[in-house]
Amino acid sequence: MKIALIGYGKMGKTIEAIAKDRGHEIVLTIDMDNQEDLTPENLKKADVAIEFTVPASAIKNYKKCFESGVPVVSGTTGWLDHKEIVLADMKKQDGTFFYASNFSLGVNLFFALNEKLAELMKTRPEYDISMEEVHHTQKLDAPSGTAISLAEDLFAAHPGKHSWTLEKPKKETEMHIEAIREGDVPGIHRIKYESDVDYIEIEHSAKSRQGFALGAVLAAEYTADKKGLVSMKDLLNL
Repeated sequence: MKIALIGYGKMGKTIEAIAKDRGHEIVLTIDMDNQEDLTPENLKKADVAIEFTVPASAIKNYKKCFESGVPVVSGTTGWLDHKEIVLADMKKQDGTFFYASNFSLGVNLFFALNEKLAELMKTRPEYDISMEEVHHTQKLDAPSGTAISLAEDLFAAHPGKHSWTLEKPKKETEMHIEAIREGDVPGIHRIKYESDVDYIEIEHSAKSRQGFALGAVLAAEYTADKKGLVSMKDLLNL
């Protein structure tokens, strides 16, 4: 498979190494110094593009991929306020878009665990719910896209919480998310149910970027012959 890498930071370089180990070819690499090379002609050399940049660049990069007829795997977070615009562009161009707030296989199993626990706890109003996420200092968005996905899944299963806040909750239906930025932490997510007498906590902690990068390559392999919007739930058959 021929891959275009849009974004060549730490994650892009890790994705490149894993993709090559799996027998794939990197035919285009885009970073801050050669953005003018992101052209239809260059994109069409690839079977699929993997995009890990920043929110300000991501939306126009997706559009270029759709217009070029190249499936795109999106690893950038922080752009979801423009999600409807992106999906409309995808449909207009009959494109393919793989979006995941987190590509780690373990995190996506954690998503399923979060939904199950929320379902079990929905009749236990004595337990208040909070979340904590910790990431490296270079991460720009807060809370993380993964934390937002966890929160949305939790709200869908648990009637006691309807929204999240980074501040002290003003309503019982609000869930506090503590977003911590320190060191070079790849990612930690904790969800806590606490009553007056005890608490239940689930946690996922990433040891390195390897898990995210492998998931992105697996997503590219899955996406290359698909159409429309696809996700990790499709890939993992969850």
